[in-house]
Amino acid sequence: MTPTSIRRPRTNRVRVLGLIGALALTFTAACSSAEPQQPPTPVTEQPTIDADKQPVPTPSVAPTWPLTGMPVEGEPVNRPAIGVKVENTSAARPQTGLEQADVVWETIVEFQVSRFVAVYHSQVPKSVGPIRSVRPMDPTILAPLNAMLAFSGGQPGIVQVAKDSGLQLLSNDAGVKGMSRSSARPAPHNVYGDMATLWSLADANHQNSPAEQFGFARSADQATAVVSGTAAGTLAFRLSAASSPSWSWDAGSGTWLRSEGSTPAMAASGDRLSAVNVVSIVAEHPDTKFKAQGGALVPTYKLKTEGEGTLATGGKTIAVTWKKADPADPMRLYLPDGTEALLAPGNTWVELVPKGSGSLTIS
Repeated sequence: MTPTSIRRPRTNRVRVLGLIGALALTFTAACSSAEPQQPPTPVTEQPTIDADKQPVPTPSVAPTWPLTGMPVEGEPVNRPAIGVKVENTSAARPQTGLEQADVVWETIVEFQVSRFVAVYHSQVPKSVGPIRSVRPMDPTILAPLNAMLAFSGGQPGIVQVAKDSGLQLLSNDAGVKGMSRSSARPAPHNVYGDMATLWSLADANHQNSPAEQFGFARSADQATAVVSGTAAGTLAFRLSAASSPSWSWDAGSGTWLRSEGSTPAMAASGDRLSAVNVVSIVAEHPDTKFKAQGGALVPTYKLKTEGEGTLATGGKTIAVTWKKADPADPMRLYLPDGTEALLAPGNTWVELVPKGSGSLTIS
């Protein structure tokens, strides 16, 4: 008999596999119930923002000349201001170089005569004159500028006052370079200064530009008198019995035109003397101890504390108060509410009106 192979029944194999599967499911279920799975924490991705690492730009303000408020063309020039004592008698007219001054101060000296302190900084005229002698009010006017002062000569006591104020003195009588007498006019009306040469003489203490004196608006239409002033056509001054200058508004040139009495005031160049701003300063005008020819006392001005004034710009005028706490401080102009009055950019003439005897008539 041929042996026959024994085969396990199929039903038993199925049962074994089923039992193993059931055990696996039981184990998986047990693990799932023992260690429940947590849903993942949501992640919010913020946008990437790069910080601006550039500094905040500083507004660019164009430099201006300190005595005119006019924009500087090119690089600012660092040089001192020079005040020149210029004669204003009929024998001295027409003067040379006045039309290029940044500021001209008109003063009354002995014998009721008008004389100028012409201040130069932004422009360098070839020549200025005729130059006359120093007076006690000159240091008071120029001290805030730490300036150079050019004059023909003067009494030793007055010269010492000017020296004590800190000014650098340039005197023709002392033999300074750059001054000479012209043969075209008789003495003493014939001393003229070569301005480039005079500037070259600046000492170590007078190398730098002056600080701003009056306050300036950035443009003519923002000047205080233009914004808030009263329309005017003529400024008629009586500074003394011998001096009655006047200024007429000329809309075509945008300037005030100067006259000596009723005669148009001209420069030797043929240009009419004019000003963007005319400032009237009323101040005490006392005599000093110094004497001129015949024993006449030499006057000065008290330009300290404050006083009345008038600012004329753009065909308009406005009343102001001038203030100057110390002789070395610049003069500033203020409105009744305490805000500073601003001039238009350009040249300025200052009329020093003797308190009590001088006057200004506006029409």
